[in-house]
Amino acid sequence: MAQRLPPLNALKAFEAAARHLSVKKAAVELNVTPAAVSHQIRTLEEYLNVQLFHRYNRALELTDAASACLPKLREGFDCLAQAVDRLRTHTSGGMLTVSAAPSFAARWLMPRLHRFIAAHHEIDVRISARMRRVSVDGKADVAERATIETWLDDSDVAILYGHGHYPDLDVYKLLPLTITPICSPQALTGEHPLRTPEDLKHHMLLHDDTGEMYDGESFWDVWLKAAEVKGIDAKRGARFSHAVLAFEATMDAVGVVASMPALAGEDIAAGRLVMPFALRVPLQSAYYLVCEPHAKTRPAVAAFRDWLIAEAVKDAAIAAPD
Repeated sequence: MAQRLPPLNALKAFEAAARHLSVKKAAVELNVTPAAVSHQIRTLEEYLNVQLFHRYNRALELTDAASACLPKLREGFDCLAQAVDRLRTHTSGGMLTVSAAPSFAARWLMPRLHRFIAAHHEIDVRISARMRRVSVDGKADVAERATIETWLDDSDVAILYGHGHYPDLDVYKLLPLTITPICSPQALTGEHPLRTPEDLKHHMLLHDDTGEMYDGESFWDVWLKAAEVKGIDAKRGARFSHAVLAFEATMDAVGVVASMPALAGEDIAAGRLVMPFALRVPLQSAYYLVCEPHAKTRPAVAAFRDWLIAEAVKDAAIAAPD
């Protein structure tokens, strides 16, 4: 005879609130209001006729009953996730969904993806380009973690730019990154040819805002400081929220961008873009492939992971400093 269980949403709300010991943080993770989380917890307490939390002014504390059941509840959610993953594998054949930042997807992944598709005809690939809220302190905060979990709810793997601290996920470092000025060949000739870093004062600075959004400091600030260049206002110029836009403007000879050669490899090899200076400054951030632990053994996930890491190794010459 089937057992009658409490509502799944109520159990999820309880587990999240118990893990964070905060209704507010649980609400952020579940993408609902704190009032909704509180309502679900009360519903569960009424259903079970058991108090789950001691409620204080600004804190929650688990009751003994809640503490006793929590490990089994988490084990149950893990089993449920594994069951859904097996069902997805069985019913969707070789479908693989990849979430990635737009610039990485457009500038690095897409020029190489044909090789994966040619080697794995049995896998249907879906690429989802997404932006996410991030923490700049090197650790995934509650909002960022919630965003990543949302990505992985409907994706098999995600490719993230960050510091690599993603608890409870399988994490694989793909690309160590550097930054350097990048320009069109036209910038090397003309009235003010770009020959020394000091010549940048005659050129418009183009800003790939990835640095400020994710690391808290602009790429131009970082590079000019490392090059010990004085007298250039690193704040001036045009700004772009995606590296793909900044590189398009650079190829149109609008100005010079400080960005990641790893995202410009195809255009550098083709001569559409050039790196006028030898100095490449290593970044603390890198690109990482992440997935849920229960997903890593799926044949499609394993094949994509191995291929992506191999491609990143081949690309290391561009990504690494001289």
